[in-house]
Amino acid sequence: MRTPMSLLRKFRVFWHRLLLRALRVAVFAAASLTALITAFLIGYILIKGIPNITPSLFARVYTSENVSLFPALVNTVLITALSLLLAVPPGVFAAVYLAEYARRGNRLVRIARVAAETLTGIPSIVYGLFGMLLFVVWLHWGYSLLAGAFTLAVMVLPLIMRTTEEALLSVPDIYREGSLGLGAGRLRTVFAIVLPAAGPGILAGVILAIGRIVGETAALIFTAGTVAKLPSSVFSSARTLSVHIYSLSNEGLYLNQAYATAVLLLVLVLCINALSSFMAGRLTRASE
Repeated sequence: MRTPMSLLRKFRVFWHRLLLRALRVAVFAAASLTALITAFLIGYILIKGIPNITPSLFARVYTSENVSLFPALVNTVLITALSLLLAVPPGVFAAVYLAEYARRGNRLVRIARVAAETLTGIPSIVYGLFGMLLFVVWLHWGYSLLAGAFTLAVMVLPLIMRTTEEALLSVPDIYREGSLGLGAGRLRTVFAIVLPAAGPGILAGVILAIGRIVGETAALIFTAGTVAKLPSSVFSSARTLSVHIYSLSNEGLYLNQAYATAVLLLVLVLCINALSSFMAGRLTRASE
């Protein structure tokens, strides 16, 4: 004869199994929906853009006839490299201090983390207005590559700092203890042991920063400008690929060329991700 306790236990087991199956179905459905949406967006861009890719789009000089994207491509590479040059060293060094030198539970560490998380969630247009007031107006740099690069560096600095700190904290303490036990100093331990082991995580943060820089539009309109030509100096106004797509679609006359530019931007991001994955694999094997 079954007791009420045994029936209740069986009901709980049945309910837990049913809940687990429902969660498994929900996770699978969410993953499938995400994959389908991503595939649809990529396919739509490729279908609309590939037929409109012509040699005139890669002319050295932009005109209203060829609507060349070559100046925007060069400006994108330059502003990405300059932004990373300004943001990566201070972001990595700040993370090294927070993870390796500051005392755990320090008030400064808590304040820095809260500030970084807050800055990460600020809309990009706010950074654009900040960059316009500080770099364009107050420092008299005008709409330029330099103003845009500094604005993007300020934007991605919290992201690089937080991802680097998490990568450093994920390195086992036994690495540090072993290095210190062999007589190495704190500085050599950090740069010879900890940083190489955290290399893939740091690189992942840099990849995210590159993706945000390449796809940024609002902040650059207020700081770098929209001039479609090759820059003569860092104080020249410049248009990146994302701003180029926005300008063409906003005018309403060059939608086909805007789709073609979107294809190139998509390929550029995919190449960056593939190269980064390759480098992360090499760093992982080297650290092992």
